[in-house]
Amino acid sequence: MSELKLPESIKGVHIHFVGIKGTGMAALVEILHRRGAVITGSDVSERFYTDEIIEKLGLKALPFSKKNITDKVQYVVYSSAYKLDQNPDLIAASEKNLPCLLYTQALGSYSERSYSAGICGVHGKTSTTGLTGTILKELDLPAQVLAGSVINSFGNNCTYTSPDCDTAERTYFVAETCEYQRHFMSFCPQKIILTSVEPDHQDYYPTYEDIRNAFVDYICKLPENGQLIYCADDKGAVETAEIARNKRPDIQLIPYGENAAGDYHLEFGKVEDEKNKFKINLFKDCELYLSVPGKHEVLDAVAATAMACELLTTDGKNPSDYKENIKKGLAAFSGGKRRSEIIGKAFTNDGTSVVVIDDYGHHPTAVQTTLNGFRDFYKGRKIIVDFMSHTYSRTQALLKEFASSFGAADMVILHKIYSSARENPADFEITGNTLFEETKKHHSCVNYFSEILDAKNFVLSELNNSLDKSKYPDGLLFVTMGAGNNWILGQEILKELKR
Repeated sequence: MSELKLPESIKGVHIHFVGIKGTGMAALVEILHRRGAVITGSDVSERFYTDEIIEKLGLKALPFSKKNITDKVQYVVYSSAYKLDQNPDLIAASEKNLPCLLYTQALGSYSERSYSAGICGVHGKTSTTGLTGTILKELDLPAQVLAGSVINSFGNNCTYTSPDCDTAERTYFVAETCEYQRHFMSFCPQKIILTSVEPDHQDYYPTYEDIRNAFVDYICKLPENGQLIYCADDKGAVETAEIARNKRPDIQLIPYGENAAGDYHLEFGKVEDEKNKFKINLFKDCELYLSVPGKHEVLDAVAATAMACELLTTDGKNPSDYKENIKKGLAAFSGGKRRSEIIGKAFTNDGTSVVVIDDYGHHPTAVQTTLNGFRDFYKGRKIIVDFMSHTYSRTQALLKEFASSFGAADMVILHKIYSSARENPADFEITGNTLFEETKKHHSCVNYFSEILDAKNFVLSELNNSLDKSKYPDGLLFVTMGAGNNWILGQEILKELKR
């Protein structure tokens, strides 16, 4: 299957996407549609935020059916969630001997057409990709960027394409690349950002060494003298970079962060007026800032700045000539879908301000760093976090880490575990209640509601309770967090408050 590729010319080629509503799939649809491909696609009937992306292109997700594979279909791209011998579209495509590419294979094939850069890591991939694209919008580089979520500054799309991308002799393609099941091994990078390495996806990588070695193998895909931009503040990223260098001494290692020497050494400023202010060595006389919360987001911003600067250098330009453009790009970044996304603002019965945020953080490190960022950013607000753990295997392997990750919140609400199609809940003894009991050992205010909406009246009551204004002068912050579907609760709470 590895030799399967998209055709050299995409224009006029009919490609059918199975699982078209997947975030990466919808992003690739955007790119190939722009290149002139004829697109059809199928998926489940449940509505996702990617439906809007697809509909903007004049497309509609069809129900799965053998009838979708007409004689006009020339290629099929499918999500890893679907199997060639089980999905009706894929069965029909196989019967017609059509080339069927996994999403990652199609993305990898597309990456061969440009000077490509892959952004990877257990945490921060989407934000770093979004930040890189938002900076590139301000630079005179022919570039195309694909992120794993809707990015506000991309015009609420998953992709950004510069106006001159179609006519330039050489184009730069930056994409979020995923470690799960070694999917990133299909990608063809000239440069890589590595944000972090630690245990995750325990159903596929039982040990830390397993996931670390996958990142090492990906880095070793770099061409001779390829560049690895890695976080010097992340122990796993540092170790992975060292192992890769021992295997491939030619690879250029470019560290970033507080522990980094060189151009991308980070010096934190302060959080002021809901802005994270900071400097890097390369632009010592220029204060940069982000309007999104969290120290981890600042690190992602430095990684994105490093990538933009290295691409400028590759293109024969001096990054120092572009510091104001880079500053403008960072300032324009306002996050992405389910990434510290402000769903809305409202008021309680007594006029107390409430900010409702949704975040995708589903690993203990992401939960802790994101909540710490909210605590710094929203110092004057009481923080209530509603968390839904995703996958039984992850919750079981990282139970103690999850239980101790909510310290920055004033109140915690937990639910049943949101399962994955790739695991059987009956194979595990752990439940959402297990996490609840363990979290109570670390936090004084934890509540449990197995079903999401069972917590609705409780949350509304807590928000409308009299608030100690001397302790929380700015009001309340209600956060839904996780890779489950508890974001529904945030939407419901906001509706009730606005009513």
